[in-house]
Amino acid sequence: MSSKPVILVTGATGAEGTSVVKHLLNQGRYAVRALTRNPGSGNAKHLAALGASIVEGNLNDVRSLRAAMEGCYAVYGFSNFRNNADVELEQGLNLLKAISKSNIQHFVFSTLPNAALISKGRLPVPHFDVKAELEEHARSLHLNATFLHIAFYYENLMYFVTPKKGFDGNYYFGFPQGDTKLSAVSVEDVGAIVSKIFDHPFEYIGRIVGVVGEDITGDEYAQIISNTLHKPVKYRHIPREIFAAAGFPGGGEIANMFEFTRNHINNREADQLESLKLYPGLQGFEEWAINNANKLESVFVEEPAEIYV
Repeated sequence: MSSKPVILVTGATGAEGTSVVKHLLNQGRYAVRALTRNPGSGNAKHLAALGASIVEGNLNDVRSLRAAMEGCYAVYGFSNFRNNADVELEQGLNLLKAISKSNIQHFVFSTLPNAALISKGRLPVPHFDVKAELEEHARSLHLNATFLHIAFYYENLMYFVTPKKGFDGNYYFGFPQGDTKLSAVSVEDVGAIVSKIFDHPFEYIGRIVGVVGEDITGDEYAQIISNTLHKPVKYRHIPREIFAAAGFPGGGEIANMFEFTRNHINNREADQLESLKLYPGLQGFEEWAINNANKLESVFVEEPAEIYV
């Protein structure tokens, strides 16, 4: 039986959770339990092969969470925005309840600012606002918690706002960010920062830590992609109303998210500096683009289409 402190990672088979599991294991200081609803999944088997202990549990079931936490030193928590807001809130409250009734010494929780509150109700973003509500509830329970406010993922440029070819031969991507900076980070690096926070509980308990790898404008992201792939890539600001009406699921919420960051989170230089202090190997966007050039280029839409400019 391992004498190392045990950390339970929820959402372990998702991209964020997998990053946390891998970096904790690579560090070698902790034993890791990976919580999953499906221990037989390919992702769960992959984590087991890396050295994680796979434990079955469900955020809908407080008893299963408490059982998974038995003997654990710490927990990494993540609430899934792909559920609707009510489900995400309920599952997050279940997680907090289980932690409050367990002997957990350090809880690192992925949360976000309250967009509706900060924008005075103009820009509700449920997947932000629910996480903010859960953060406040965790504080009310006086948990030994650190809260992560993670920036936009670089990977979203491959799966969410992919560049599309216009009739002029240029490739365009866009969202309601204007010419303000958009902070971002690679999901691959989140776990490295989390592992360092677990190493220094007294320094980080009670704090919000912003996780930022890059803080530049849409035009600068486009220029880096152009330079990396040797393709003419352009960023275009798309007004919130037009982006929201584009017809894809959750478009209105995502439009509000960009509008919120444009108006209320204009600079995260201090967060970026702290992230680099925690993990000097943090990838800037150029390094990430070079490392992922083939994947990035593979999602470009090559069929020319009318592009909003």
